[in-house]
Amino acid sequence: MQTINKTNLDTSNRELVISRTLNAPIQLVWEVWTQPTHIKNWWGPTGFSNTIDTMEFKEGGEWNFVMHGPDGKNYINRIIYIEIIELTLIRYKHVSFPYFNAEIRFTAQGQKTHLEWKMVFDSEEELKNTIKTFKADEGLKENLIKLESYLKQHLISFESK
Repeated sequence: MQTINKTNLDTSNRELVISRTLNAPIQLVWEVWTQPTHIKNWWGPTGFSNTIDTMEFKEGGEWNFVMHGPDGKNYINRIIYIEIIELTLIRYKHVSFPYFNAEIRFTAQGQKTHLEWKMVFDSEEELKNTIKTFKADEGLKENLIKLESYLKQHLISFESK
């Protein structure tokens, strides 16, 4: 009989986590996360833009895109969706470097949405290297700032539907 090593279950030393309560209803937040026409406009740190090649938003589907950095560099990204629960959860694997698993949880709070975004790396060293090389911690914060700004721009048109 194999015993489970509980230290392997604890991922806290290799996680990058951010949460925020967004001033937008969960339906709008979900829409801008799941539609390529929206996500391409806010995804990534400040100064980045995106070209989406494919976005098959379904379990097992792929999202292939290029992030164009303000320094002129292109960053190829490939994501495989693992689990999707509408208006609740998106889990995916980032299968291009840097490698990690991500989980985004959406919780309705009246006309607001609480979002928790967790990225789990294979090791603490990989997390540290990703933060050092790509400034992933700052980039994640900037990503949410861009999301908040995008939601604010689209809230009025969404409410008038």
